Amino acid sequence: MKKRPKIAAIATIYHKYSHTQHIVDRFLEGYGWNSRHHYPPMDLVSLFVEQVKDNDLSGERLERFPTMKGYPTIAEALTLGGEELAVDGVLIIGEHGEYPTNEKGQRLYPRYEHFMQIAEVYEKSGRGVPTFNDKHLSWNWEWAREMYDISQSMDFAFMAGSSLPVTWRTPSIDMPLGVPVSEAVCVGYGGVDSYDFHALETLQCMVERREGGESGVKWLQAYRGDAFWEAHHAKLWSRELFETALCRSHTLTPSRPGFNNPFPNLDELKDIVKDPIAYQYEHNDGLKSTMILMNGLVQDFNFAAYIGSNDEILSTQMYLPMPPARTTLANFFSPLVNNIEQMFLTGEATYPVERTLLTTGLVAAGVDSLFADSTRQETPHLDIVYQPTEASTFWRT
Repeated sequence: MKKRPKIAAIATIYHKYSHTQHIVDRFLEGYGWNSRHHYPPMDLVSLFVEQVKDNDLSGERLERFPTMKGYPTIAEALTLGGEELAVDGVLIIGEHGEYPTNEKGQRLYPRYEHFMQIAEVYEKSGRGVPTFNDKHLSWNWEWAREMYDISQSMDFAFMAGSSLPVTWRTPSIDMPLGVPVSEAVCVGYGGVDSYDFHALETLQCMVERREGGESGVKWLQAYRGDAFWEAHHAKLWSRELFETALCRSHTLTPSRPGFNNPFPNLDELKDIVKDPIAYQYEHNDGLKSTMILMNGLVQDFNFAAYIGSNDEILSTQMYLPMPPARTTLANFFSPLVNNIEQMFLTGEATYPVERTLLTTGLVAAGVDSLFADSTRQETPHLDIVYQPTEASTFWRT
């Protein structure tokens, strides 16, 4: 029989509804998949939790799953208390927990610091193992690039990101591989340096499949508040794509409750959305993409793009269960965990980490633009060229 892989989990915190609970619990207890309860064919054998609070779940999990052992350091979790790397895969879940924010409003999660401690064990052991990093690589672009470069130089499978590229879609469609794309828009919700990443991943997992693949991004400019409305009025992004994306929303706030047409006009949008945000950026091949956060208007992530030679419109929603089930059930973590499983089993990432490297850099550029009064940020460092996988990885229904 083939040996079951041993997995280590490195987490910032482990409480109810945290990312650690949603991901680690699926490795321990299994999850629904293809109309069956699926147990990952691997063993989560070690756990490091940096912050243990009153609402901590790790103690209960360690008691209930005695094959998993808790360790006081990251190195010991990877070596199982020995001298050499003793696991076959590593989860880095650096989301949630009490960490400071900087003057730009970025939460300083220690994903880079945890990764570097892991890389030190890899270097001492002379080998790395498949590694997954939850969400974007780091709040700091230079650190994110270093993480990527280390994975490349040490030649271990590295995957990162969130559930948005792999969750259900409504309708369940994909961007045709190799099709021309001239402009793309995502309308979502949430905060800066958090949900902007989700919206950017929504864009990128679609547009990376265009003719020629991903070419990198040359500049980005952010808009907020009045500057957003001025840009929207000036049609810096397609009004048609914006409205098409909104038509995919399942959570659109009605402009006039009780009327048959709830679609808001511009004045009504301003009443509903108090703090709109957009990141607009140009790819090196000329594609224009715009990420828009409309808190108060929608609570989902909706995509639209002009494709083909005649600018046909393709649109879909990256579907997450409606609140409050989104938080409690969080079924969209199941396809994410399934992709991580496949990497641990095969030693190959199921989708390119370059996508996450690019979206990490776009988040950082967006934050910098907002912090600098919406000035345009030149991004020659985001000259990230890659090809998508032939098969897309979203959860088909």
